[in-house]
Amino acid sequence: MRSVVVSAFGGLEALALVDVPDPTASAGHVLVDVRVSGLNFVDVYQRTGLYPLPLPLACGVEGVGTVRAVGDGVADVHAGQRVGWLSGGQGSFGDMVVVTADRAVPIPDEIDDVTAVALLMQGVTAHYLVTDTFHIKPGDVALVHAAAGGVGLLLTQMITHLGGIVIATASTEAKRDAARAAGAVHALPYEDFAVAVRELTDGTGVDVVYDGVGAATFDGSLASVRPRGLLVCFGNASGPVPQLDVLRLSQGGSLYVTRPTVAHYARTAAELRARAADLFAWVEQGVLRVTPPTRYSRDDVVEAFRALESRQTTGKVVLVH
Repeated sequence: MRSVVVSAFGGLEALALVDVPDPTASAGHVLVDVRVSGLNFVDVYQRTGLYPLPLPLACGVEGVGTVRAVGDGVADVHAGQRVGWLSGGQGSFGDMVVVTADRAVPIPDEIDDVTAVALLMQGVTAHYLVTDTFHIKPGDVALVHAAAGGVGLLLTQMITHLGGIVIATASTEAKRDAARAAGAVHALPYEDFAVAVRELTDGTGVDVVYDGVGAATFDGSLASVRPRGLLVCFGNASGPVPQLDVLRLSQGGSLYVTRPTVAHYARTAAELRARAADLFAWVEQGVLRVTPPTRYSRDDVVEAFRALESRQTTGKVVLVH
């Protein structure tokens, strides 16, 4: 079969579509024919070595496909079933991938492949961010960075649905319009956003900042939080956040900072599938609108990542196999 492989950490030139042996389903795993896979900044961090994994590395962590075979001990997933995954399936840019069975999420018939990919990683992330990392309540004010991205658009809709108020940031007016369409009350450029946030909140600051951008926004994010508020750093799109002098937290108003990951907020199959069920229900009820993803052929994986990393896209970027 064909798979996207990295043999040495690096830039886009490190990606290669090559022939590799067909995988088989081991105990506790399922073998899936991949139909659509999703791009994620985790893929970038793995390729560059920020999140180092053994080389050669089969790329891709999320996707949707049809189960071809199940390994020993698998009882709740069956051959022929359509499933999605956001972890437990390293190598998801391949024609086939082995997925840990308890990471496989059954996809309802009403949800198409591309929508499912767009929902799972970004949607589950947004779900735990607004329900558990910080439980959004009516009247809470949240600053959402990169609000026109895959997570950002879902976050904005969820916060609005839960009664929160969103102040969004995005790099262009078109992206700020997209954030407003998703429910943002205010949409700002990145320049001097912390000053604007203080003005919009009468000097108080926001209850929570959701920051998936990282190095470029961290200082401004910290300056935007109200006393005893929370800064949620959940990504590093602009590079890793510098080391933090914790004294800054007391100086800023006894602030909280957290770096959550999906691995800790969807630790069990039951928790993962419950979050996914909420997402699918919200889509069917019209609470969540999934922005049509930007599609690339799997053969054009380099161009897909170039678009993702230059932040030219709105919503999810997917590879159609």
